[in-house]
This record gives sequence, structure tokens and C-alpha cells, in this order.
Amino acid sequence: MMIKIFLVEDEIAIRKGIKNSIDWGKEGYEFVGEAGDGELAYPMILKTKPDILITDIKMPFMDGLQLSKLVRKELPATKILILSGYDEFEYAKEAIKLQVAEYLLKPISSAKLLDVLAQVKEVIRQEQEEKELIKKYREDMKENRELEKERFLNQIIAQNLSLAQILETGESLGMDLSAPLYNILLLKITENGGKQETYAEIESALDTLSGVFSFRRGVDEWLFLLTADDAEKMERRIESCRKAVRQITEKTDPPVEYFGALGNPVERLREIKNSLKEAEKKFAFQYFKKWNQILEIPVRDVGSSENPQTEKNENEELLISSVQVDKLNHKIIENFIHTGLRREVSNFVDDYFMSLGEKSVQSLMFRQYVAMDFYLAAVAFLERLGFSSKELVERCGDLKEMEQVIQTIEQTKEYIKKVLDATLECRESVSRKRYSDLLKEAVSYIEHHYEEEDISLNQVAASVNISPSHFSTIFSKEMGETFIEYLTNVRMERAKQLLRSSTMKTAEIAYAVGYKDAHYFSYLFKKVQKCTPREFRTQV
Repeated sequence: MMIKIFLVEDEIAIRKGIKNSIDWGKEGYEFVGEAGDGELAYPMILKTKPDILITDIKMPFMDGLQLSKLVRKELPATKILILSGYDEFEYAKEAIKLQVAEYLLKPISSAKLLDVLAQVKEVIRQEQEEKELIKKYREDMKENRELEKERFLNQIIAQNLSLAQILETGESLGMDLSAPLYNILLLKITENGGKQETYAEIESALDTLSGVFSFRRGVDEWLFLLTADDAEKMERRIESCRKAVRQITEKTDPPVEYFGALGNPVERLREIKNSLKEAEKKFAFQYFKKWNQILEIPVRDVGSSENPQTEKNENEELLISSVQVDKLNHKIIENFIHTGLRREVSNFVDDYFMSLGEKSVQSLMFRQYVAMDFYLAAVAFLERLGFSSKELVERCGDLKEMEQVIQTIEQTKEYIKKVLDATLECRESVSRKRYSDLLKEAVSYIEHHYEEEDISLNQVAASVNISPSHFSTIFSKEMGETFIEYLTNVRMERAKQLLRSSTMKTAEIAYAVGYKDAHYFSYLFKKVQKCTPREFRTQV
């Protein structure tokens, strides 16, 4: 670690003497600049950002104390050493107020200066280590927090929690979920080099909006829970979200496209599931419609419709009219088979038929054509994956049997849903096999490198040739715990072995399992094991 040094001294002989009497590079320092007074030095210091400033106290134009005040304000991490020919109380008192690292009397030998610099260098090293530790701790906590939020969302949707539990858990995650009105926004953006950075920026922007809470949903999808006091404020909240997403995606380089869908507003937290269901219906239109928009049905006062059936028909007409029918083609089916999710199958097929128009699907011949289009696309895709068409025949029958099972529109839709579900299940089995092999490699890498303090999710993801965000999601989903939780458990198990079988000190064990800071190791050990390392050793 090269420490940058800047020297300010008005007496040229002293300045040159200090500069030339020390082999800075050999001692682990980089001499980045010098000046004869504070006024000349200040802009140079702002540019070079030294770790240590050595300054005389009595200088023309701007003295060392004035310079120190300015540097302390702009570069608070810079350590200041004051040189003075005056052993006066007032100077020393002022220096203490400025929290200077040392107040040294001139003349000073190079040996004495190096001794003081070594002490300051050690302080800087400790501070940097502490800063890195805090950064790593925050990153770990953020990853665990995202998983906690994802689990919390799933519990709300599954209606596994009481209202009191939802509010209490939400509060522990920094969410005030008490509100008269709720809505769901689903969001997805196109793949590009900075996809996850774009998501992070969108999440940050929407999280700063009052009453908007973010949840990760799978690898490349986000869910935002919107709360508001009434329908008018909900409309404003939605518009704020739309504006934030548009502004962020427009300025990205390379550019990205987004697609979003809103649910219907609901009055109870336990009804969020219904809002999500409506959002997912509209979200399936990502395969049909142009992107760079957030689909919604106009927000109305909850329960204000006098005729629910009329409202339903109006909503359906809105969705039908919004689809660009002339762009519906075989590519839409192929795109869904390649990228769609099994949970989206039902909504996708319903929306697909809606887009074809009621008159078209009344024709049995037309329905046969549509069903055959899906069937042949599925067969072609499965063959590319290495499956035989026999897989599809076993689950859905062959083309000869198709006519018998598509006598009505609903039968046709159910048949196509069955074909798609079987196809996506095969696709998922291939992915699971790939992920299984990938995770075995990742786990092996962790087992061989857990003792390295700087092992990170990014490092492990790189070892298996996958993006960190994708790896994080896969790891959490397949392993049932986050990367950090798994790594911590591996380290704690090894630590327990050493506590049982060796006489190593706690600090030595901490270092052996990847922690430089023994206090942090003890904190984590107690968090996982419910006892300190010393107590554990006593028990065994």
C-alpha cells in the first residue's frame, strides 16, 4: 500500500532537505507534490488527494493552520502532520482542535519523521481495513435483506401471515405498509451490458419515492408494491414511477427497453395477491406489444363500478384494442417458448386468443391452424434441446388426436396451455441440470477458497462464467440460502472443527477461516451458533 505524501514548507532549504533525505519509494510512500505556502498548495492538494499532508505552521499568504482547516473540510481522511519552530501552547491547542495527527517541532531528523510516518501509516491501514470491513458487511446485509424481502413477498402472496405479522415484518425491513390503497407494478428490462446496474438505479429511484417498495422477483424481473391514501394519490404515484423508469432507461448506454404492467388497486394487504394476478395478465403482453411502456387499466375508486361485468368487458376491449394484430406471428410463439415462464402460460394463451379476435377463433379450422402452429414450434424447440418429439406426444398426444381435443375455444386454449407447459418443463429440466453442474463447481470453489478473506460473490460467479446477479439469484433459489449465508456457514463449520481439535487462539482461527478481524468473526460466530467461540470450546 503506497501512501501519498504532500509537503508544504516556505523555507526552501528545509523543504528540499525533507524531500531529498528520504527514499520515499523504498519506504512505501509516494511523494506527490510540494509547495512553498498554503495558497499555492491547496489546489494541488485537492488534485493529488494525499493520504498524509506535512505542513509548516508559519507561512506567508496562507499559514499551516488555515490550510489544515480547508483540507480537513474537503479531505477529511487526509492525515495532517504540522511542523513548527514554535513550542507554543496556542498553536498546539489549535492543532488539537483540527485533529491533526502529529504536532512536530523543527528541526526534525529524517529518522524521527519516518518513525512518525510509520505510526500514521499504520493508522491509515487500520482505517482502510475497517472501511473495507464495513463495506463488505453492508454488502452482505444487503444481499441477505433482498432474500428476506423476497421471502416476505411470497408469504404475503401465499397469505401465510396475519395483518399484524405483515405490518411487523414490513417495519423490520424498513417498510411502512399501513395504507388505505395498494397496487402492484411488475417491471422487466431488456438484456444489455449494464442490465443489473440499470435495475439498481431504477430500484434506488423508486425506493426514494414515498410509498413505493421494491422486491426482486427471479433473475430479471422486479415487483414494486405501491401504497397511497386514495385513488388520486395512487395515480400520481404511478406517474412518478413511470417517469423515473423512462428517464433512467433513456439515458443508459447502451440503451435498454423496459416493459411494465400494473395490477388493479386493492384496499387490503391480503388482497395484494389479486392485484398481482391482474398485473401478471397484462405482463404477458410483453410478448405482443411494443416495449417502453407500463400497461395499466385506468385506476378507479375501488368498488365504484355499478356493474362489474360491464367493467370487465370494458377492460377486455381496452386490452384487445391495444394489441397490434398485424404483428402477431410465429415469432411471438417462438419467443415465449424460449423466454417465457410456466407461471405465465395461462395468461399468455388467454391474451394470444384475445388478440386474434372473437370471430377468428370461432372457426374450427382456424383453431386447428393455431394449435398446430404451437405444437410444431414446441417440437422444433424440444428437438434443438436434444429431446425427441416422443416426449411431447406422451404428454399431449399426436397431431391426429388434436382435432378431438379442440372442439371448443376453451378446449383449444387448454390444449395449447398443456403443450406449452410440457415444453417449458423440459426446458427447465435442462436448465436445472446446467445449474446443478454450475452450483457443484461453485460449491467446490468455495470449499477450496473459503479461507481467503477477499473471496466474493463476483469472484465465484466469474469462476463458473456467469454474471454475479444471475449467479446470486440461482444460488439463493437452488441452495435455499444466499451466497453469504452459505460461505459463512462453511467458515463456521471449519472454525468449530478447529475449536474442537486445536489449541489455536480465536484470532488465529478467525484468520484461518477467512476473517482478518477477530471481533467480526466472534460476532458472526455468536450470531450463527448462539454462543461465543470461547463458550463453544468450553462446551466441547
